[in-house]
Amino acid sequence: MGVPGSFYGRLFPKSSQHLVHSFYNVHWLSKVPRLRDEAESLLLLNKEKIYISTTSPHAVREAYLLQFQDDFSTFLKSRSQEMVPNGRIVLMLQGRQSADPTSKECCYQWEILAKALTEMVSQGLIDEERLDSFDVPYYTPSQEEVKEIIDKEGSFAVDLMESSAIDIGDKDIWSDATRYANNIRSFTEPMISHHFGVEILDELYDKITNLIVQDFATQTEPDKIINIFVVLRRKDL
Repeated sequence: MGVPGSFYGRLFPKSSQHLVHSFYNVHWLSKVPRLRDEAESLLLLNKEKIYISTTSPHAVREAYLLQFQDDFSTFLKSRSQEMVPNGRIVLMLQGRQSADPTSKECCYQWEILAKALTEMVSQGLIDEERLDSFDVPYYTPSQEEVKEIIDKEGSFAVDLMESSAIDIGDKDIWSDATRYANNIRSFTEPMISHHFGVEILDELYDKITNLIVQDFATQTEPDKIINIFVVLRRKDL
């Protein structure tokens, strides 16, 4: 019998699972990253941003990667204790094909959200301090980063790892933008409403839709969402 809790910890009895699947979970971090130098503040170094961006200092990028490494290693260790030898884990997570952690394929949704929130600050609808105190507990890794963590943790062999790209904004601009904005809302609304309040939601996501429409109207090729698909086999240690 399993118990409720975070998937980063133990959920099932030892050696009880033959197959585990996790789709669109492990790119969410257990917490907002902390900088190695505790005298510095992620909030100040990443001002007006809610995730890694091209303007983020190296310390911010490093903090996000280190938090993902720690969380994903903990996830693998917990699952290894729950699984029988040669049991399988099937994972799908959002990632990136670029080596650059600030590339558009992994940061676009957060750049758009940050831009919409910044507009609402300039309109006096959100306090600037409230925006500055908001960072997203999320990381889109490359295949190489995922493989490195799996190998270092050591409990699993990789049976399959591949990535695929989904084009967005390549058909009807308005319908694609609306669909993408609704997708963003589906997984960001709970944390946005918790941090900023429910009263801003409709206007915020209307702004996001309009920003995406403007972007799609000028792009020369479709934006992409990258998925990483992984099949792991529990080693018989």
